[in-house]
Amino acid sequence: MFIYIARHAWAYDFGDPRWPDDSQRELEPAGAERYMRVVQTLATRGFAPEAIISSPYTRCQQTAEIIAQHTPNCPAIAVSEALAPGSDFAALVEWAQEAGCEQVAWVGHAPDVGFLTAALVGDNSADIRFAKGTVAAVRLEGQIAYGTGELYWLTTAKSLGL
Repeated sequence: MFIYIARHAWAYDFGDPRWPDDSQRELEPAGAERYMRVVQTLATRGFAPEAIISSPYTRCQQTAEIIAQHTPNCPAIAVSEALAPGSDFAALVEWAQEAGCEQVAWVGHAPDVGFLTAALVGDNSADIRFAKGTVAAVRLEGQIAYGTGELYWLTTAKSLGL
């Protein structure tokens, strides 16, 4: 099984007066376009989640929609507070188990996405940096739990030449 962990794509700046409620802050059009190219590139290399769970924040939901629209399975998107800032690892594991899929994606925020990745591979002290638009693949054999995964790959738009 693969759990893909994605940080939201490039959004407007924090504190932009158009969004006094930061949870409503949107992706920049250029950021959404760049992320679409990231997802399309990864899809040619096997990135194919069958289910997606997203933070309720607008920028994460928009990022999840890009993944759903540009990967082969056109997966459904669940929205959950478990991926809001301060993510709930146990709730995400439960969701992934209930999804019953071989490939799922979690779309959230930094620094949480780094902490979630570290938890899956069993090293809470790891500092895994996720730039905006980064996607990591964690491979798991058997049970989804703390420390049962292997960091299979982690990529950024820059590393893909985008």
